[in-house]
Amino acid sequence: MKRVLGVGVIGFGTIGTGVIRLLQAQERKLHDRLGAWLRLVRVADLDLERDRGVELPHGMMTRDATELIDAADVDIVVELIGGYEPARSFVLDALRRGKCVVTANKALLAVHGSEIFQAAERAGVPLGFEASVGGGIPIIRTLRDGLVGDRVRAIYGIVNGTSNYILTEMSRNRASFEEVLSRAQAQGLAEADPTYDVDGIDAAHKLCLLIQLAFGRRVPFRAIPVEGIRHVTAVDMQYAAELGYAIKLLAIAKLLGTHIEARVAPTMIRREHVLADVNGAYNGIVVQGEALGQTFYYGLGAGMMPTATAVLADIVDAARFLLGEASRTPYPLGYRWSQQREAKLVAPESVESEFYLRLSLADRPGVLAQVAGILGREKVSIAAVVQQGQQQNGWVPVVMRTHRARFGQVQRALQRIVRTRMVRGAPVTLPIEEELGKESV
Repeated sequence: MKRVLGVGVIGFGTIGTGVIRLLQAQERKLHDRLGAWLRLVRVADLDLERDRGVELPHGMMTRDATELIDAADVDIVVELIGGYEPARSFVLDALRRGKCVVTANKALLAVHGSEIFQAAERAGVPLGFEASVGGGIPIIRTLRDGLVGDRVRAIYGIVNGTSNYILTEMSRNRASFEEVLSRAQAQGLAEADPTYDVDGIDAAHKLCLLIQLAFGRRVPFRAIPVEGIRHVTAVDMQYAAELGYAIKLLAIAKLLGTHIEARVAPTMIRREHVLADVNGAYNGIVVQGEALGQTFYYGLGAGMMPTATAVLADIVDAARFLLGEASRTPYPLGYRWSQQREAKLVAPESVESEFYLRLSLADRPGVLAQVAGILGREKVSIAAVVQQGQQQNGWVPVVMRTHRARFGQVQRALQRIVRTRMVRGAPVTLPIEEELGKESV
């Protein structure tokens, strides 16, 4: 049996640098745990010149990832380049060669997971992807192994640190989205192109994986309704606080009989809810189990070392498998792919919740009554109305909170209201989740 296991890392960026640092720093400790040496033997990256602050032996680096995958001394391939291609080809190539694979690539697995999970199962080797959701939070291990004896009824949380940082700063400082985003980019907390983060796409990628692990159902990524945070303003933050709420970009999935309700959207939650205190770049995920009830998982959801810690845990799992000491089967999702069913999703227009509505209405007698009448004809009942702002050029800001209604009813009512020209600009609509954590069993 091999007593030296070789690790090859594809991608020497931020996360790759963190993984290599941990492998070097923890080499003796990992040997004591495994009874074998776990050694970095090859690194592939297009840039061989940039100084990452890590010393590597001469000749270890290559620009050719295929050469790394083919190398006889590489037992575990770690993919950290992100994106769809060539990452997909590298991962599939490594699996076909019987190599264990570790990745942090949530986008790849959300879009091409069907092909990749089945390839890992056919190869009979582990595919580790703990770092793809929640950074260093061990949520995938928890769902796959720790909660295997329970039935998950709902899973929801804050799974994108960039958007959470922006919303936190908007709330604390009453700053605009554009102002906070610009600061976050200057500090390196947001990408130059923040689309995946602020438009909810990154969170939807992660929700795809969480649904498969929690419910054993396959959900096409493009079937998940996604709304980002660009339209949320400091005014909305202020109103939310006055009403006793916080606004968070939530990824939500609920098991409702034979269907799953799944969505990503900025959502108002009670100030006393555990997720309301998840601030800055931190992530927080709540799992609602039938037997266990609520459990909460919290930590840094991104960054070099938190993510590298999760990657290294998967590398160690793969090493234990290769040494014949694995405590679980190498099925990536914890069970055979053939056992996973296609999910039946609740139609977006049928999703029910209370809603926050902010409109700029014409300051004329009877306008509010007309708006209430249109909402009522769509069976949307108003629970409260707040009008605190001053009239400006004939328009006045009005905030409404509805009773429980279907999203489609609210949207149809707002479309009719806009056509009357009693409202200026686009109304802002945010779901209010009063029932999170109260899912019936």
